[in-house]
Amino acid sequence: MGLMIGTAPFGERPGGVFNAQFGVPRHLLYFEDCPRRVRAVFAGETVADSRRVKLLHETGLTPVYYFPIEDVRTDLLVPSQLRTRCPVKGEASYWSVVVGDRTAPDAVWAYEQPLESAAWLAGYVAFYWDRMDAWYEEDEQVFGHPRDPYHRVDVRASSRHVRVLLLGQVVAESRRPKLLFETGLPPRYYLPAEDVCTDLLEPTDQITRCPYKGEARYWSVRVDGTVVPNLVWSYPKPYPEAADVAGLFCFLNERVDLEVDGELQERPVTRWS
Repeated sequence: MGLMIGTAPFGERPGGVFNAQFGVPRHLLYFEDCPRRVRAVFAGETVADSRRVKLLHETGLTPVYYFPIEDVRTDLLVPSQLRTRCPVKGEASYWSVVVGDRTAPDAVWAYEQPLESAAWLAGYVAFYWDRMDAWYEEDEQVFGHPRDPYHRVDVRASSRHVRVLLLGQVVAESRRPKLLFETGLPPRYYLPAEDVCTDLLEPTDQITRCPYKGEARYWSVRVDGTVVPNLVWSYPKPYPEAADVAGLFCFLNERVDLEVDGELQERPVTRWS
């Protein structure tokens, strides 16, 4: 999230205005120091371990760790035939990670001769997040993607009157929601179970992990024989930043009709729309 996604200042749909005109390209890169020690682990081996990691912020994408090549176990890397080309970074070379009988194919890439506008990428390599077994910032495991230093999560208690409707039927109504504000995303309304028609909810196997909020469990909603999958989620044991929404239910604004204080809210446009 952070600077480059959603309604953030350099996202696809900025939510505000500047008092000046900027010559910002449609595809923007921002490369900066990350003060945290970062490790990537695969098959029991620490493949990368660095206190000199960089973060690459890129329009429409979550940040990516870039490691100095000196801080990577190059003896575990096997060159790949894969090549890709990015119009703002240049041509990328790839390597697979091989540890014993396990292989993470094409898991590592580098711009060995980057375009002049991204010359600072030379000497650094990056990893596909989900092709490693585990990631750590300092001694804490991180899930989902790197934590963006410009991303913020705030939870506020509210007395707003919230009604959630699906196919014309009220499926939740509350005057004691918790509002979760997250950088680049629409406000989310978390409701107590007592204010939700939980008899309409059907648990699913879907689980997601957010690096800022924790692990979420999902439910589908059945209304008049129609099932809308994975429409509701809850964080049973959220991280401290989102502790106040523990056990509460949240409906995906993008796929329900949401009334707040009697006013029908416009459905936000996000990647989940």
